[in-house]
Amino acid sequence: MSLSPYVPIIGMFALAAGFAVMSVAIAPFLGPRRFNKAKLAAYECGIEPSPEPIGGGRVPVKFYLTAMLFIVFDIEIIFLYPWAVSFDSLGLFGFVEMLLFIGTVFIAYAYVWRRGGLDWD
Repeated sequence: MSLSPYVPIIGMFALAAGFAVMSVAIAPFLGPRRFNKAKLAAYECGIEPSPEPIGGGRVPVKFYLTAMLFIVFDIEIIFLYPWAVSFDSLGLFGFVEMLLFIGTVFIAYAYVWRRGGLDWD
């Protein structure tokens, strides 16, 4: 087995890794050093940060629900793309299976919509 076809790919990974390491290593020496209280404070979308307990504050469950919804629909796309690529070879069976899959995801979407999971308070 010859490794010659992989040499350009390995070279690109080495170049990218070298650039990343050098950028992080050189930044403290070349970057500006104008620190002030505003730059060192946490930034929360323009809102003044509220003080939190030492162990961290409570995060609303809404954030986790939104993340889980994103994952569900992201997984749907992961299954749809290969199906679309091999649609011709799957025939009617693949089409019916994908209709069932999309129907199941749509039922989940309708349930979340009905329960108010998409309403951002």
